[in-house]
Amino acid sequence: MRPLSIFLYEWKHFFRSPFKIVAVLLFMVASIYSLHNGAHLYEKQSSEIERLNKKAQLQKETLVSYFENGEKGPKDRPWVDNTKPFWAIWNTPTYHYKKPSPAIVYNIGQTEQYGFYKSIKTNSSPYDADMAKEIANPERIQSGTLDFSFVALFLLPLLLLVLLYNIKGSEAEQGFLPLVFVQTGSKNWWMISRTVFYAIIILLVLFSVIVYGAVLTDISITDDAFWNIFLWVTLYLLFWLIIYFLILRLGKNTVSNTLQMIGVWLLFAFIIPAATQQWISIEKPTNLMIDIIDAKREKTDDIYALSDELIDKQLFELFPSLKQTEIAKDSVRIKRARRSSMEALINIAMKDATASIEKDNQSKNELISKTYWFNPITFFQNKLNHLSKTHYNDYQDYRNEIQNLADKRTKIMVLDIWNDVKVDKVKYIEYTKLFSNVK
Repeated sequence: MRPLSIFLYEWKHFFRSPFKIVAVLLFMVASIYSLHNGAHLYEKQSSEIERLNKKAQLQKETLVSYFENGEKGPKDRPWVDNTKPFWAIWNTPTYHYKKPSPAIVYNIGQTEQYGFYKSIKTNSSPYDADMAKEIANPERIQSGTLDFSFVALFLLPLLLLVLLYNIKGSEAEQGFLPLVFVQTGSKNWWMISRTVFYAIIILLVLFSVIVYGAVLTDISITDDAFWNIFLWVTLYLLFWLIIYFLILRLGKNTVSNTLQMIGVWLLFAFIIPAATQQWISIEKPTNLMIDIIDAKREKTDDIYALSDELIDKQLFELFPSLKQTEIAKDSVRIKRARRSSMEALINIAMKDATASIEKDNQSKNELISKTYWFNPITFFQNKLNHLSKTHYNDYQDYRNEIQNLADKRTKIMVLDIWNDVKVDKVKYIEYTKLFSNVK
């Protein structure tokens, strides 16, 4: 029996199996629903970024109007003097964003565990309260929200199981398996052809829903993200095809094969990931960010309690050029400059505190990566996270950019304060451009 004949036979068998047809339809419904969830999150974050940009632009225009009208600031806050670097920089609105990738439609990843925008101040930290996680993806799944990666990683093996479970087993139970082998000439070829038939059906379904997802967020099918995601989902399908084929090849009957396939799915989908997570939690307990809390409370108070000599010493170590300024030689003006520059010392304390947290997170990620060889679902999940730019490393890069912007803001503020820079409209516009550039 040629492959075409086997395919035709399996096609008739498929359409005579309402259970299999319903399984494929349910998988497609779940995929479409999950894609809409991803598209909704993409649109939600994009619209929020647009709103914040408009808000920041309005604030900038308000400050520009003060300079144009010869005013130092709002009349109800007479202490604010935007001609001084401290107040001009303090009142310069700067938002930094982790712009969502259109590929988020396929995989939410860690998007909802971290903030995607940050208002940058001189005392900003990547671990401020407004950067705290909203709600984790597993919790969203429990409340009825899921993404396409969940459908692909957890439901795809179940769909494949439904389509393959009775291959060879039903023929063996009905007693005409030897006749099939006589007609086909090879048991392996017959089983491979039937398995490939269902693999093609699933691939067509996957390609169709991935194209549908691309339409939702305007992803071009020529984009690398589109084809890379399809490639990795295909490789994941191949992974389960091999496992299930071996079970069917060595199995005796339908019940036994089905139980073994369910057992393997439970092992890879739940038991191994859960055991790995428990082990990681024991080896690397969750960082409670005590260092951040201490820096915000105790170290900040300690810095403000330092003597003038120690403050000057630390500031001059950070910015040696301050020693040569006129303000450094003026015993009266240096007091105000010193007080306005305390944010720089607090910024250093916060950076030291976040370093330990990032080190713990990095070691935990390295430990997780060592489990990929026996924890394939986590491996494929991380691959999808990379492709949709929702991986931990993407958010670590984002946090690094936030810190760089805070460092730049603090440095410019301190240098301009000590150099007694007068801020006008031109200088203010220069500030807005400098603070929006990460480099």
